[in-house]
Amino acid sequence: MAPKEKIEDIIEKLGSPIAEQMGYELVAVEYRKEGPDWILRCFIDSTAGIGINECQHFSEALGKALDEKDPMPGSYLLEISSPGIERPLRKDADFIRFTGTKVEVTLHKALNGQKVYQGELLGLVAGEMQPMVRMEWNNAIIEIPRTEIAKAHIMAEVFGPKGGKKRK
Repeated sequence: MAPKEKIEDIIEKLGSPIAEQMGYELVAVEYRKEGPDWILRCFIDSTAGIGINECQHFSEALGKALDEKDPMPGSYLLEISSPGIERPLRKDADFIRFTGTKVEVTLHKALNGQKVYQGELLGLVAGEMQPMVRMEWNNAIIEIPRTEIAKAHIMAEVFGPKGGKKRK
């Protein structure tokens, strides 16, 4: 069997043009064993949002392409979903598109004694050797090498007793 990353890359190359043709973006692909089953999970998004109908249409189109190309060994379950309110940021373009949003960034190893940063995303900038993710953190602007980011996602705005307005 091909390594997990290889299968995910193959599915991304196959699924991205299908998603784009439908007006969606293929945000992420996961292929993993859960219990006795292999799960192929694809996350799609669009500026208009993703609902169950969009997931169904993409599932049918991708399923047809998977049946024709047969890139994966054995059986698997195909799941299509929205990335959700805390959408992951995986591509350089995501760090540009979501400039101005609150994000959480987790690093592979600590930087200045810190491994997790939360703050406003200020974008992706050219660094001397590699792109740098710029964000506001603790009233300071920091730059993190893009390759040092293990994962990043948009943070949901939470309203409630601590952050919301009290009603009388």
